Amino acid sequence: MKADVDLTAVPKTGRRALRRLLAADTRLFEVAATRHWPGAERVLPGLSRSANHGLLWFATAGALAVARTPRSRRAALRGVASLGLASLTINTLGKWSVRRARPVLDPVPLVRQLKRQPITTSFPSGHAASAAAFATGVALESPAWGAAVAPVAFSVAASRVYTGVHFPSDVLAGAALGAGAAFLVRRLVPTRAGALPPARPRVEAPALEQGAGLVVVANRASGTADRAGALRTALPEADIVECEPEDVADELAKAAARARVLGVCGGDGTVNAAAALALRHDLPLAVLPGGTLNHFALDLGIEDDRDLAWAVRHGEAVRVDVGRFRAGGTEGLFLNTFSLGVYPELVREREHWSHRIGGWPAGVLGALRVLRADRHPLEVQVGGEQRPLWLLFVGNGVYHRMGLAPGRRKDLADGLLDVRVVHGSRRPALRLLAAAVAGPLTRSPAHAAVQLTRLRLTGVEPGTPLAYDGEVVPVSGDVTVEKLPAALTVYRPVRKPF
Repeated sequence: MKADVDLTAVPKTGRRALRRLLAADTRLFEVAATRHWPGAERVLPGLSRSANHGLLWFATAGALAVARTPRSRRAALRGVASLGLASLTINTLGKWSVRRARPVLDPVPLVRQLKRQPITTSFPSGHAASAAAFATGVALESPAWGAAVAPVAFSVAASRVYTGVHFPSDVLAGAALGAGAAFLVRRLVPTRAGALPPARPRVEAPALEQGAGLVVVANRASGTADRAGALRTALPEADIVECEPEDVADELAKAAARARVLGVCGGDGTVNAAAALALRHDLPLAVLPGGTLNHFALDLGIEDDRDLAWAVRHGEAVRVDVGRFRAGGTEGLFLNTFSLGVYPELVREREHWSHRIGGWPAGVLGALRVLRADRHPLEVQVGGEQRPLWLLFVGNGVYHRMGLAPGRRKDLADGLLDVRVVHGSRRPALRLLAAAVAGPLTRSPAHAAVQLTRLRLTGVEPGTPLAYDGEVVPVSGDVTVEKLPAALTVYRPVRKPF
């Protein structure tokens, strides 16, 4: 049996070595074809067929998504994206760059052979590429799910030799290309673990093995029942109080008075209220995300009860910056963002619609309604100069990959305010869109970005809406924004639990 490959394009000096490799590949295929694989006849042919057109992997991705954890959903999405890139590469370049004939089926027992034989060229194996791409992509996002998927991916790749449709080198090359596609996707879109801020500055915090001394207030409006229940299982001695939104402030105050560690489960607004009390009582804060966006918890590296329980049990914590603003008689803190202009109006619209259509659709609808409305820019004085602004955004720490909406922070204790402005004009939609596309560090007549430690505005009109961590309040007069460097102790897993 010959492994037919066109060698005319190979230099004469390399043809002999290539022929030897092809001959060895053919002998290895014949050994695999004649060897008895216990139990494989009932499994591998069907498994090979199930992977046609990626159906097996799409079904697996669906199962991961149903698991309903952020990590499993991201793993599913990354696996599908890696599979898509691998398939595109194989079908456009791989199959046409090496015109290798399929193996001759004579040594392969009839019971192993596929009912429908593929008609494309043999090198490289598309099934092996898809299997390796999906499994590697999943593993890069979630090693635990990757370990579960890997045996299935290996079996699919092995089935291509077992059923006689590929030589071993076809499978190895396909698997290498698939894994490479997954790493390329990670380079383009970093994994959550790769995007986490550094675990600094480290600080001592109580290590609560069973959770004794931890009091967690869970906001029922955020749909926190499942997460609070999971945390109760992980830390059985923790005191978890579930309450309605109107009772959150009172329950947080009671919890802060008796807790060794103050915990909170809810959205960014609820976390903000807990952070203010933790600062006042000098308590460490334990955050379990339970809202729509959960910017602070996700930037911190806390995705679910497992992350938080690990950090609390091992006493792993860091100190993070807190932003503070004063506006007339109003004073507040922010862990994520502070803004004036169109963004507070967008927050109002989003909150109005989110309970009806969901968080992300509400955000899109809110943006459309705000941009279409007939309004005038905000007039403020900065450094004694009157300026019309459509948007003033201040981040607690420098945001990366950000347009009009927050991206991610690489350092939660950098001591900086990330200030972005979109200047006023008669065409707000165009300027806001241009600012979103241009990115963070730009200066133009339409928008600008600068990093400061303190900001002061004057002449803010009465009733101007101000948004901070998803909450909106009216302000007027002078507005001062500043940093409280490394002011708050929060639990976060310095070492990932899995």
